[in-house]
Amino acid sequence: MFPIDIRPDKLTQEMLDYSRKLGQGMENLLNAKSIDTGVSPKQPVYSEDKLVLYRYDRPEGAPEAQPVPLLIVYALVNRPYMTDIQEDRSTIKGLLATGQDVYLIDWGYPDQADRALTLDDYINGYIDRCVDYLRETHGVDKINLLGICQGGAFSLMYSALHPDKVRNLVTMVTPVDFKTPDNLLSAWVQNIDIDLAVDTMGNIPGELLNWTFLSLKPFSLTGQKYVNMVDLLDDPDKVKNFLRMEKWIFDSPDQAGETFRQFIKDFYQNNGFLNGGVVLGGREVNLKDITCPVLNIFALQDHLVPPDASKALKGLTSSPDYTELAFPGGHIGIYVSGKAQKEVTPAIGKWLNER
Repeated sequence: MFPIDIRPDKLTQEMLDYSRKLGQGMENLLNAKSIDTGVSPKQPVYSEDKLVLYRYDRPEGAPEAQPVPLLIVYALVNRPYMTDIQEDRSTIKGLLATGQDVYLIDWGYPDQADRALTLDDYINGYIDRCVDYLRETHGVDKINLLGICQGGAFSLMYSALHPDKVRNLVTMVTPVDFKTPDNLLSAWVQNIDIDLAVDTMGNIPGELLNWTFLSLKPFSLTGQKYVNMVDLLDDPDKVKNFLRMEKWIFDSPDQAGETFRQFIKDFYQNNGFLNGGVVLGGREVNLKDITCPVLNIFALQDHLVPPDASKALKGLTSSPDYTELAFPGGHIGIYVSGKAQKEVTPAIGKWLNER
């Protein structure tokens, strides 16, 4: 007996359905037009060099804004509109709905004029001046800080160096221990000659980093998802959401060379949060100097920042108020999945409002 039972009528029907989806998909792709980047209204309130600080408008019906503003610090890698990717998948909207007064730093696109920027420039320069703007505008001594991925590492450094300006700290999918055994990205970086790379290229091309990240899961991220795309091609809204995510994935700014050199050496190669030796502006970063409440959120299926890399934060600060939130999803799903909209952003808002 032949092991595979294929009925001609079912095979014909499947081929017809597949052809119909492809035909409809071509029409939907041609009609997709421009793809939005960020859906919530916002206003630029401060700018410096290529940095723009945005304040998000309060939606109609949102609760009264909390007196302490919330500053979101995103990674230098990729663009921050991931936090506001579409109408029904927006971390920003979720935070506004809990009464947070939300500000976000957009780092822009560094060019060769920025190749000499250092971590000190980003942490003690750009972030500190944005924080001071918020403190002065809102008449408060301290603000709330939410750091995402590499931006979480930036927020940890900032909170350790400026504890007098941070009321509450939230870290999302933030690497703390950069050498956990399951960190494939870290394993790749250990023996790379970073000095040679930066001295040769100046800034590190965003496209190079992007393909590095995609190579961590080559079959699913560069092949399987495009096969699966056929199943949604006949739905115009799903096509547009797919294209929106593709635009974000391949919208990769170059990295300022000196900052990239220091970040890779201090953290990926020397594991600076655990081993020390990270010096910014003449001061060493010590997480024990963080005394404010800390909410640490990590994703259980994160292949870029494994959960153990984030959970290492527990016990490293001096905060008597430390909370963890484990999300059953991946590095991107923690912002864009339906489950994250119901669980993560409401939890952040509730945690902040209680403090």
